[in-house]
Amino acid sequence: MVIEIDFNSEEALYLQLRNQIILGIATSRYQEGDSLPSVRTLADEIGINMHTVNKAYTILKEEGFVKVDRRKGAVIALSADRLRALEEIDKNLRVILAKASCKGITREEVHEMIDEIYEEYGGF
Repeated sequence: MVIEIDFNSEEALYLQLRNQIILGIATSRYQEGDSLPSVRTLADEIGINMHTVNKAYTILKEEGFVKVDRRKGAVIALSADRLRALEEIDKNLRVILAKASCKGITREEVHEMIDEIYEEYGGF
């Protein structure tokens, strides 16, 4: 599993880990049904505390990206409630777009960025 953690970032390690896994799913690096490494294994590979990995896995489970199987551990399972996901995206996007507006970033520039990002994820 290729996870890149920036130990100098102000972003919490568990959020970086969560985000890396979500990006891996979006770019098809990780597929539905793939097992994630055990908490201990991933913590050792990355060089972080097991509690940090466990927190990231817990959030991914709450957000509907993984399920916990007693035999397989954490497994990619994209059963997220679509309506809940849309509400969360709306909330986050409002703040991002407000920041863009304050910095004078145009609608066209935002749309261009969105198109480029979607292309990275297979052009949904």
